[in-house]
Amino acid sequence: MSAEESQLPGSAAERREALKEVFEQAQACVRCSELAATRKTVVFGAGNADADLMFVGEAPGASEDEQGLPFVGAAGKLLEKLLGEIGMARAEVFIANVLKCRPPGNRDPQPAEIENCREYLYRQVELIQPRVICTLGNFSTKLLREDPTGITRLHGQPEVLAVGRRAVRLYPIFHPAAALYTPRMLEVLAADFQRLPALLAREAAPVVAPPPLRPLPPPAAEAAVQLGLF
Repeated sequence: MSAEESQLPGSAAERREALKEVFEQAQACVRCSELAATRKTVVFGAGNADADLMFVGEAPGASEDEQGLPFVGAAGKLLEKLLGEIGMARAEVFIANVLKCRPPGNRDPQPAEIENCREYLYRQVELIQPRVICTLGNFSTKLLREDPTGITRLHGQPEVLAVGRRAVRLYPIFHPAAALYTPRMLEVLAADFQRLPALLAREAAPVVAPPPLRPLPPPAAEAAVQLGLF
């Protein structure tokens, strides 16, 4: 085992405690000054901290910003319904987003914001250790694949790759919000969901040599003072 590998928490309890530390760091993050100034809560993610299946969406919306939980609106209810159709419950999975803060007016995440938040997501993947990650829509798919190919071409096609310091099976699918009012899209999404049990039954993805840890973004002192964090 390398020195870097030995730094990773080993037991489930240790990983859970490390995840709590990342959560606390995210709660105080003000690196994206606009998002820090306009958010009500930091939506870190929620679910089973030892989940085999993880979903990664785009960014919190208004309901998520109010409640501090991901996917609590109509898209979240559809996600739960689709999980139920394959014999799974929301409590069995972990759900997160590319951004932990709501963009004003639900605008698209900006490249600098995605980069600022990237390490939080990578740490979540490292500590939860999912076997399969479902990327929901374009933003999470492009980020975790580090490739601009869109979800329309990639949906339903699993691949093994490294996400931060973790090898996973990445499984791109359409965002549930895109299927809420489009019957044809809902059929495609449901069909992609039906392949999940078989993916989860496969052997774990091979271990990859971990790159050096990058530090999580430090708070910006000026913005922190403005927000009363000191």
